[in-house]
Amino acid sequence: MRAQITLGRVFGIELGLHYSWLIIATLIVFSLAARFHAINANWSPGVIWGASLVTSILFFAGLFVHELAHALVARSRNIPVRRITLFALGGVAQIEQEASDARTEFLIAIAGPLTSCILGAILLGIAHAMGWAPRANPATPTLAALTWLGAINIVLGFFNMIPGFPLDGGRVFRAFLWKTTGNAERATRIAAKIGQLTGLLLIFYGIVRFFAGGGFGGLWLSFIGWFLLDAARANYFQYEATILLRDLRAEDLMSRDCVSVNGNMSLQQLVDDQLLRSTQRCFVVVEEGRVTGLITPAEVHKTERARWVETPIHKVMRPLDKVRAISPETPVVKAVELMAREDLNQLPVIADHHVEGMITRSNIFQVLKSRMELGAH
Repeated sequence: MRAQITLGRVFGIELGLHYSWLIIATLIVFSLAARFHAINANWSPGVIWGASLVTSILFFAGLFVHELAHALVARSRNIPVRRITLFALGGVAQIEQEASDARTEFLIAIAGPLTSCILGAILLGIAHAMGWAPRANPATPTLAALTWLGAINIVLGFFNMIPGFPLDGGRVFRAFLWKTTGNAERATRIAAKIGQLTGLLLIFYGIVRFFAGGGFGGLWLSFIGWFLLDAARANYFQYEATILLRDLRAEDLMSRDCVSVNGNMSLQQLVDDQLLRSTQRCFVVVEEGRVTGLITPAEVHKTERARWVETPIHKVMRPLDKVRAISPETPVVKAVELMAREDLNQLPVIADHHVEGMITRSNIFQVLKSRMELGAH
């Protein structure tokens, strides 16, 4: 889940928004406007829309706090977290590796729901101190915002505790199974199946609600259920892939027949002689007998086509000291994490400033597919 809009950093963690966030943000603003109008129709349109906009912003700030709690606990357990991204169905802290033990998994998972519930209770406490009474309509837009934010954060905390992996509750349940059985793989398999079942139940319940007059709310529940169903499958596949690849190193999968090209060759010649005539996507650039960089189609595309004839490769290549590379001893699992994090299709394998080979997503996928088919562990 990559952010298209970067908002900044908190504790070194990047905060961002996925474009799908705009959908839910718009719906929440309109929903709040209708809610505030129903509370007091005498409030002016400017007050209603202003309160709706501010309340929605604070709601998303609460989501960031929820995910930040996960991230900070993960970092306290020496697990790196790169970014937090909000999207249409909420937020996700992109924790870069699995927990190494059940206790760590539990602490990371429970931090978000606990934070949301505490935040909700604080907001409702502030509203009560300002004169709001339960079951009574808020007298002012400020109280209306505080009571809605307090209630929605508590609901968010409890909803996330549904035992549907990979929701927080599903991860708490996985941690419990892991601790009880002592088997992380078995715990993950059971939690993923329950997550898929939970997703199916949400889809069914949402459809029933829609036909019973629940309108958009029913469809939204079904959409959340579909997302949970898909996410449970994907998370288990990711975990299984990690298990299947954990004994491999880069040198086991890398292709050693790296094609080298002269740095003085023009981009047009590279395209005509190599890119259009082979499946090779990454080339080692050699100048005066030594490797100086790499060239891929990405660098070619950055140059105007009209200039390909006159532009030598060394002008647009990625210098070797700026290339994301790994050593032959790097575990394949670490290579996969780096590819996913940096959105790379291949990684050069370098030892002693010499390119030993290239490891690609295709190499990894083919080996993974074979191991899955043969049931290898």
